Amino acid sequence: MNQPSYSFGSSYQPAAEPAGGGTDDLIRDTTTQAFARDVIEASQKQPVLVDFWAPWCGPCKQLTPVLEKVVKAAKGAVKLVKMNIDDHPSIAGQLGIQSIPAVIAFVGGRPVDGFMGALPEGQVKQFIERLGGAGGADEIEAALAEAEQLVAGGAVAEAAQLYAAILAAEPENLKALAGLASCHLSAGQIDEAKALLAGVPEAKAADPALAAVRAQLALIEQTAALGEEGELRARIAANRKDFAALFDLALLRNGKGDREEATDLLLEIVRADRNWEEDKARKQLVQLFEAWGPTDEATLSGRRRLSSILFS
Repeated sequence: MNQPSYSFGSSYQPAAEPAGGGTDDLIRDTTTQAFARDVIEASQKQPVLVDFWAPWCGPCKQLTPVLEKVVKAAKGAVKLVKMNIDDHPSIAGQLGIQSIPAVIAFVGGRPVDGFMGALPEGQVKQFIERLGGAGGADEIEAALAEAEQLVAGGAVAEAAQLYAAILAAEPENLKALAGLASCHLSAGQIDEAKALLAGVPEAKAADPALAAVRAQLALIEQTAALGEEGELRARIAANRKDFAALFDLALLRNGKGDREEATDLLLEIVRADRNWEEDKARKQLVQLFEAWGPTDEATLSGRRRLSSILFS
């Protein structure tokens, strides 16, 4: 996925005539040309939901009638604009949409929230109800929390979508930027993550959230140069003091999400030889803790175990 673009007002020109296909003024189809008028300008007056769909998408056929029903029931609180991404793919691409159905809410000309998938009617109602004050600090914090939950649940693509929407509303929100960069790393999109980090002003480059992402990136680049796991385990079985093999295996296990074994292997080196290669194992543990985050259970446990070795 290319790095999302977060500015729309200068990219699209209003169409001369209204887009057709809607059942009333609250619901309409739009085009790339009409997007500025139907969404950017209209959302200055009231929230506008954009339903990105395609004719071949089964879940889209389930969601769209639900959206239409709930929007009509809201009696003007929001509008619904539908965009066929087969006919008009550019805007979906700029928003970083990777799967459909995807619904993005615009307020004040900016995307401020969204969801993916065919949600049940009750959840769609809740989504629309919370748009009343969309765009404020509370809503941004709620969106960040929701994105974190999506990541924790393995829904990385959905989290990336939400982080991109937050950045559209607050381009300098470092939590959202770090979150989106981390999602790119999880998806193997290394260049995209690097591009996001490179765009951070130097004065803000030391932010802890960004430091964690840089630590993740460094670990990924380290791991890419390592050998096969089976070969490393064979070396360790033959010589438990092959610290280089223990070290490389720890990085491989971390790359596969096994934080516990990664910690065990590095602590084994520290316990056996604290000064091996100028304290390399301890330094690597610290880098892992930084990448995992200060409140991660693996970090908390690892720090306790490392302290017990160092200060015993």
